[in-house]
Amino acid sequence: MAEPIAVVTGVSKGLGEALAARLLAVGHRVVGVGRARAARLRSPRFRLVSADLADLDVLPGVVDALFDDVARLAPDSVTVINNAAQGGPTGTIGTLDAAEIAKALMVNLIAGVVVANSFVRAFGHLAGDRRLINVSSGAAVRPIPGAGVYNVAKAGLEMLATTMAVEAGRLGITAVTIRPGIIDTPMQAEMRSQDPLRLPSVAMFRDFHASGQLVPPDVTAARIVDRLVMAPVDNGRIYSYAEL
Repeated sequence: MAEPIAVVTGVSKGLGEALAARLLAVGHRVVGVGRARAARLRSPRFRLVSADLADLDVLPGVVDALFDDVARLAPDSVTVINNAAQGGPTGTIGTLDAAEIAKALMVNLIAGVVVANSFVRAFGHLAGDRRLINVSSGAAVRPIPGAGVYNVAKAGLEMLATTMAVEAGRLGITAVTIRPGIIDTPMQAEMRSQDPLRLPSVAMFRDFHASGQLVPPDVTAARIVDRLVMAPVDNGRIYSYAEL
């Protein structure tokens, strides 16, 4: 049986790093897309594809080449996890810089659509288990004052998986969404450090930390991999952390 392969975006730190580590631990070959390789991912079964997810001129070519390489290996199982995200820009609608809006939507949403588009094109005609997992957030359905761009991006990412389930399901491709809960990541630290004038909801993020609600990334990653990568899933479903 060919070694299962997983592709994880935003692999340099936080949940992405933890997901890659867990996938390696359970026997996957992993391709990480990001800016840098974390020390614990120095494995012969890990490959880093260096890419700026905010660069639309370059990203499609990088992703197409990556998936072509993976497809030539004809793995029995290939999983793509759209995990890359940034928390900013913070600020209420009407105070934001247009260039910062565009960059955030590129990283948090458009890059995910580009990855999904290339994935279906490369693997739509192949056999085996082919699934895409979009990492979303409760922010997809609950507005966070001062983080509206993030809200919009996560809502769009959830619709991406729903649309793929309808369109690519006929090809045998599965797409699901995970809302992974509150994780102790650099993004959380960034959000609780914000000025309340920029992020009126900053007290919520500070309370997550002060009250011990933040879950270690390795705990969340293990649950995501074991439940959504290694086990059967319902095509198009939005999973919560509590369901893992």
